[in-house]
Amino acid sequence: MPSPHVLIVDAGFYRDIADELVLGATEALTGAGATFERISVPGALEIPPAISFAALSDDPVFDAFVALGCVIRGETTHYDYVCGESARALMDLGVHEQLAIGNGVLTVENRDQAWARASRSEKNKGRDAAEAALALAKIAERFGAACVVPSKEGRAAQEVLPASPPLKHFIRCPCLISPHPVKS
Repeated sequence: MPSPHVLIVDAGFYRDIADELVLGATEALTGAGATFERISVPGALEIPPAISFAALSDDPVFDAFVALGCVIRGETTHYDYVCGESARALMDLGVHEQLAIGNGVLTVENRDQAWARASRSEKNKGRDAAEAALALAKIAERFGAACVVPSKEGRAAQEVLPASPPLKHFIRCPCLISPHPVKS
């Protein structure tokens, strides 16, 4: 694989923790010879849609994605929903849309636990997520994984996905490996 191009999507709800995760990720990506871009979203629930939007873009094409953020338990059940739904959505994107995603969204009880995991001098989960994304991108390339791109009116699809929302209007193409769409 030539130098992979990676999108880092970070949730800025806990900006200081997110920034430390991003530093760990960017150091790992730079060390691996990857190029990268970074976008920020408000919270962990916004990471999966942002990755989905970027994956559907023709320019640029990303080989992998790094999801970074932090969810700290509060006094309500909101924590459980945010943790579960953001993790499930990232897994769904990886499995169903064949996207190489390194999940570095921390789910912790308090800020001390968050810092222990985010800190580059401790657990460095930003680095771990970037390394996971790169490893999955290599596996995707090896097996010819394909991502999902919007169909164009009048273009013949080689393979139409089952009609299940939200993918019923999409066709499969090898755009993670090659940025060229399926030709009619």
